[in-house]
Amino acid sequence: MSTIQHNKPVIGITIGDINSIGAEIIIKTFMDTRMMEFCTPVIFASNKTINFYRKLMNENNFNYQSIKDFTRLNHKQVNVYNCWEEEVQITPGVLNETGGKYAARALEVAIKSMKEGFISGLVTAPIHKNNIQSANFNYTGHTPYLRDAFNAKDVLMFMTADNMRVGLLTEHVPLADVSKYVTKENILGKLALMRDSLVKDFGIDKPRIAVLGLNPHAGDEGLIGKEEIEQISPAIKHAKGNGILCFGPYSADAFFAREMFKQFDGVLAMYHDQGLIPFKSLASGNGINYTAGLGIVRTSPDHGTAFDIAGKNLADPESFRQAIFTCLDILEQREIYAENTRNPLKKTELASE
Repeated sequence: MSTIQHNKPVIGITIGDINSIGAEIIIKTFMDTRMMEFCTPVIFASNKTINFYRKLMNENNFNYQSIKDFTRLNHKQVNVYNCWEEEVQITPGVLNETGGKYAARALEVAIKSMKEGFISGLVTAPIHKNNIQSANFNYTGHTPYLRDAFNAKDVLMFMTADNMRVGLLTEHVPLADVSKYVTKENILGKLALMRDSLVKDFGIDKPRIAVLGLNPHAGDEGLIGKEEIEQISPAIKHAKGNGILCFGPYSADAFFAREMFKQFDGVLAMYHDQGLIPFKSLASGNGINYTAGLGIVRTSPDHGTAFDIAGKNLADPESFRQAIFTCLDILEQREIYAENTRNPLKKTELASE
């Protein structure tokens, strides 16, 4: 296994769906050469794909080095790791099998490189959950795929921004099926993942976590649903007994409308839109998606493939750029946590300064 021995982290970047805005936001991010001061980027794609979008965007000043293995890695320049050599027809804005096939190829090669120790963190451009499906990718998105790829018991889809962090109990689950997953066991698992991530990845010693209810008005004491009484409240009580500072269940509408999220370090939402709608509406700065619970650090922008603007040079790279910086921040925070764990006296000295 290779050991990364240079000063800057090597960040692997997957191209995502080759017909989406992935290549565009990557190129726009690293056209700013100051990004090379913070990391060594490795784009998992192909030269031809990057060249196609570079010409389409009329950005001929975007320079990179092509590599087929990590012995030629250039720490002063963008690197493109060629994951395929064959001619591939790129059709921006078109949802087709080709886009999904090569998105999966890039992801597979990046994961292999990470397992071999060549890259420090992973930032993924958007995929489409429909056309990426295959015998090797039978998942609803990056999060469960990465869970299995890195043999994690469980993971947490954790949306983070400057002013809020929202984790999801359920991810891409039909609304009609959500209540099946609202169990004490599942809630306890996600609360533990969130607490551990807030401590190790975000440097918060004693994080406060809010738990939302499933039903309107958090069930109204059982009048509008029993999940709060039978599953959510018992989970909160149990978690508190095990040292997790969690509170609730809160009625989701009032919780966000009254900006109660500002009182907490993290929020556990019961289902996708309950968490994502307020996050995308109220988050300050540029929100990103972080996968908590993996042994590695993986982030992504908080948006999708945006086929409607693909190839039009309209995509905003800010969320993707923030995903890079968050990946770097978490890598640094994990090193600090590991050092403090090895030397608890150092942590005490820092706290007293």
